[in-house]
Amino acid sequence: MKLAVFAQMVVLVFIVVMVSGSCASVKPVESPEIIELSYSNFFPATHLNSVLAEKFCREIEKRTNGKVRITYYPGGSLTPAAGVYDGVVRGISDIGMSCLAYTMGRFPASEIVDLPHGYPNGWVATKVANDFYSKFKPKEFDDVQVLYFHAHGPGVLFTTKKPVRKLEDLKGLVIRSTGVGAKIMEALGAKGYGASQGEAYELMSKGAIDGSFTPREVLKGWRQAEVVKYVTLCYDVGNTTDMFVVINKTKWGSFPDNVKKVFLDVSEEWVDKHGMVWNYYDKVAIEYFLGFPERQLIELPAEEMAKWVRAAQPLIDEYIQQKSAMGLPARQYHEYLVERVKYWSNKAPSDELCVGWVEKELVDNK
Repeated sequence: MKLAVFAQMVVLVFIVVMVSGSCASVKPVESPEIIELSYSNFFPATHLNSVLAEKFCREIEKRTNGKVRITYYPGGSLTPAAGVYDGVVRGISDIGMSCLAYTMGRFPASEIVDLPHGYPNGWVATKVANDFYSKFKPKEFDDVQVLYFHAHGPGVLFTTKKPVRKLEDLKGLVIRSTGVGAKIMEALGAKGYGASQGEAYELMSKGAIDGSFTPREVLKGWRQAEVVKYVTLCYDVGNTTDMFVVINKTKWGSFPDNVKKVFLDVSEEWVDKHGMVWNYYDKVAIEYFLGFPERQLIELPAEEMAKWVRAAQPLIDEYIQQKSAMGLPARQYHEYLVERVKYWSNKAPSDELCVGWVEKELVDNK
């Protein structure tokens, strides 16, 4: 009896060993490791550029079949507007969107994109900003992986109490502006006040500043029409603001090639989408502004506008002189931007097309 039991045990052990050996020869199917990322953006959650950024996250997740998951932080909730870029470099966030102008001096080559170059709208400014980076690849972005850029339409002047109808009206006014915008305001006789769009509403509502030099879109996108009474249209001196979307370089280097391709493909598509959002906002923001009581839209006569242009013109000459002394091909930058503005202006979509697309894809599907 004992021998029989022993024999059964030997057979059982043999079977287990054989099964284990055969299983060991077949590698188990391992589920792919999930790539968890964070995205910091200074735009408030309701702004359509923020809506578009969140859709960017979901599109990346979709095209990677869930291999990439992105937690989105709008409204500067993870890093403040001026700290987004450094936050990406340091790994506080993996992806970030903000304005180059919030850290003046950090991006000496790209500063020229913000200078007045006759941008007719945000779509053109957006295409030109991406062309500039692709053409010159400034070393100032070597500590990140650039995904894409976008840029708003030409800046205009907001005031809360005093209408500005001529250059002399700007004297003594404190105007919120950043980067190149602040230089333009000071060239025109006002005093620049550096602050982000997230601070502008409160500063104007409390009377801490007299107005802002900014694109029209913030009248609606940031609800500033509630506190702004006058808008002076001064497109010929209107700057743009170059905005980046970048990803941590170490994190990027850890991605497999197929994931990198998804990011690059989606980024290329999102350039046009942001451009159309900027055109949409500029059109609907003025309509929104004029819906408030006692609001005025001020058009400058041609001879008055010419005075503003003459006052601001030295800024480009100054940039070329200063950046050339740093060894940058500043004059080549300027000439390239002028050519690109002309090129894309002839290809820009109509305002009606932009409004229709945004209302269908973003407004109605938020």
